[in-house]
Amino acid sequence: MAALSGKVVQHNLVAKCCQQDRELSTKYRLYYCTLSRRNLLPPVGGKLAWNGNSTMQLDALSKFKRGIVYCNAASSSTAIPTVEKSNFLKLQNGSDIRGVAVDGVEGEPLTLTETVTEAIAAGFSGWLLAKKKNVSSKCLRVSIGHDSRISAQKLQDAVSRGLARAGVEVIQYGLVMLFFSTRAPFSQNEVKFSPPLTSRSLERNWYDRLASTPAMFNSTLTENEEFSCPVDGSIMITASHLPYNRNGFKFFTSAGGLGKPDIKDILERAADIYKNIANDDSKGAETAASLDVKRVDYMSVYASNLVAAVRKAAGNIEKPLEGFHIVVDAGNGAGGFFVGKVLEPLGAITSGSQFLEPDGLFPNHIPNPEDKTAMKAITKAVLDNRADLGIIFDTDVDRSAAVDSSGREFNRNRLIALMSAIILEEHPGTTIVTDSVTSDGLTTFIEKKLGGKHHRFKRGYKNVIDEAIRLNSVGEEAHLAIETSGHGALKENHWLDDGAYLMVKLLNKLASARTSGLGGGSKVLTDMVEGLEEPAVAVELRLKIDQNHPDLQGGSFRDYGEAVLKQLENTVELDTKLLKAPVNYEGVRVSGYGGWFLLRLSLHDPVLPLNIEAPSKEDAVKLAHDVLNAVKEFTALDTSALTKFVGV
Repeated sequence: MAALSGKVVQHNLVAKCCQQDRELSTKYRLYYCTLSRRNLLPPVGGKLAWNGNSTMQLDALSKFKRGIVYCNAASSSTAIPTVEKSNFLKLQNGSDIRGVAVDGVEGEPLTLTETVTEAIAAGFSGWLLAKKKNVSSKCLRVSIGHDSRISAQKLQDAVSRGLARAGVEVIQYGLVMLFFSTRAPFSQNEVKFSPPLTSRSLERNWYDRLASTPAMFNSTLTENEEFSCPVDGSIMITASHLPYNRNGFKFFTSAGGLGKPDIKDILERAADIYKNIANDDSKGAETAASLDVKRVDYMSVYASNLVAAVRKAAGNIEKPLEGFHIVVDAGNGAGGFFVGKVLEPLGAITSGSQFLEPDGLFPNHIPNPEDKTAMKAITKAVLDNRADLGIIFDTDVDRSAAVDSSGREFNRNRLIALMSAIILEEHPGTTIVTDSVTSDGLTTFIEKKLGGKHHRFKRGYKNVIDEAIRLNSVGEEAHLAIETSGHGALKENHWLDDGAYLMVKLLNKLASARTSGLGGGSKVLTDMVEGLEEPAVAVELRLKIDQNHPDLQGGSFRDYGEAVLKQLENTVELDTKLLKAPVNYEGVRVSGYGGWFLLRLSLHDPVLPLNIEAPSKEDAVKLAHDVLNAVKEFTALDTSALTKFVGV
C-alpha cells in the first residue's frame, strides 16, 4: 500500500538515471534504474509514506543519440504559473485529453504539468459527483491506471492528489514503473514488495505494474469488493501511439467512455479549480494528505475474463490453444500481459514474442497497428518463428491487428472484414458500423457475401461506437462498431473498444475450429476474408490549411475547410464521370474511374485528409486531378502533396 503524505503530496520514487544499452538484443536489453531514496520514509502502518516534491524532466535530445536517457528529479517549489481557461480547453482531443508532459523538445512547451493534471482530476471528480446525484464525494471511488510512458508515474501521483482534494477514494492500478531483464534482476533492497518477488517473477511479472485502457473501463463494471470494484469512475493515463513526450487521459464510467461535451465540462471545471491550487489551497492539500491510496492488481481479473471467454468458446477445454504458436508484439507498451496472462494459460506457444518490456521511449517501433514499420515487425516475427498467428497492440491495448501464418496482415479493411465475418456468423444480417474511409470493396464483401449491412459513418472511434449504440436504440440491430485504425467495439462487450477482446474473438475462432475438427492454424481466419476486393492503389494525402493566410480573413480554419468541401461538391455535381455517394456522413465521397475518393475535414487539426482508392495508379491520378482542379483556387490550402501525386 502507499499513502499520500506531507504538505505537498507526491511520490518521489523517480529514476535518477536510466541507461539503455541498445547494443544488446531486445530480449536482453538492460535497463538500469538507480532510484533516489533521499525522500523515502520508513514504512508507516504497513504503507510506504512519501514526502517532498519532484518532477521528471527529460534532458537534451542530443543525449538520446548516445543511447542514454537522463531522468532528472527537479524541485517544483517555484510559484505555480497562471494558466488561462483557454489553455485548458486546448488540451481537449475529441473525447480524450492530451498534452506535452515531458520537457526537452524544442517548440513543444509543457502543457500537461502536475498542477494542471491535479486540477483536471479534481474537475473529473466534480463532473462525476454531478452525474451521481444525491451521492457525496466521500462515497465515490475512482481507479487510475497508466501505460509505459515515462511521465506516467508523475501524472498518476498528480491525479491521485486531485482526486484526494475532492475526498474521493483513490485506487491505483499502475505501480512504480520498473524495468527488468533476465540479466539484471532488480534489487529488492530498494523497493519492498509484498509478497517478496523472486528474480524469476521479476522477469515474468514486470508488466503487471501497468494497466490497459480496456481494463480501466472494465473496473467500472466488475462486481468484486476484494478488488474494490466496481468503481464509480476510471482514469487511464495514456496518449496512445503519440511521441514519448506526450501524455493524456481517458475517462470512463459504467456507461462507457466520456464524450466531447463531458471533456469540455471537466476542463472548464479544472480551470476554476486550478486557481485555488495556485492560490495555495491549504485545505485541499490537507484533505489530499490525509487520504490513503489503495493498490489493486486488477489486470489479473481482466486477463482471467479473457481466458474464460476462449475456454467457453472451445467447450470449456482448459488449454484450447495447446499446440498453437502465437507471437505477440506489444511495441514496448502495456500489452505484454497478453503473453503470460492470456495465451500461456490457454496452452499457446509464445516463443518469438517481442518488445514486451515497457519502455516509454518506444525504441523499436511506434506501437500502432496502422504503422507500416510496426506491421512489418510483427510479420517478420511470424515468419521467422513459423508461427500460426501474430498479434500486435498499440500502447494502451485499445487497438490491435493480426498476421496469419503466411504473413498476410489483418489490419485496416482486412481486420474489419474478418471481424465482420465472425460477428455475422453469430448474428446474421446485423449492421456493421465503420468509419468513413473504409473501401467500397468492404461494402460489397459485408453486404453481398456475408449478408450483412455496412453503415459507413464518421471518423473517430467514439463517433463510430455512439452511432452503433444509436442504431440499436432505434431498432436497427448492430453488433460491431470498428474503425480502420484498429479501434473495435462489440455490443457483447459493453461497446468497449478493446484490442485484446478483438484478438480473443480470433482466438475463439481458432479454438472452436479445432474442437469442431476443422483443422488448426490460421487458415480458418484467412478463409473467412476470401473474396474481399482490395484496391491496387490506396493513398492518403493531407492538405494543410495555413491559418495565418490572408484568405482566412481572421476566420476559423473549420469555416475555410467547409468552403473547400462545398466547392468540391459543386464541381462534382457538374461532372458526369463522377458520382457523389448518395448517403454520406462526413466530407465529400465520390466514385469514379473504378475507384473513389473522400475529402474530409480533420476532427481536430487544420487539415483536409484526402483518401483515394483505385484499381490502378492511372485511375488514382485521374481522381486526384479532379480534386486538384476543384480546390486549386483556395490559396490557403497547401496542395503540394496532391500536386506531387498527380505529377503536375
